[in-house]
Amino acid sequence: MTRKALLAVALGTLLAGVGCRHTQEGAKEDAERAAEKTGDAAEKAGDKAEDAAEKAGDEAEKAGDKIEEKTDN
Repeated sequence: MTRKALLAVALGTLLAGVGCRHTQEGAKEDAERAAEKTGDAAEKAGDKAEDAAEKAGDEAEKAGDKIEEKTDN
């Protein structure tokens, strides 16, 4: 092989390695962003469930108070 051919092969190998590295970093960042979004969505869902449970508890307490009032009279 000539020097130019060897240089072209070496340069191509380096560029391919750099391209793969950027791809790996991009994939890692994408995975981190997806995990963060999933965590945020889970936290929001947990907050909504907690709010719904609290509201249900308040409604049950009100119903219990009404029943107590009716039985006291």
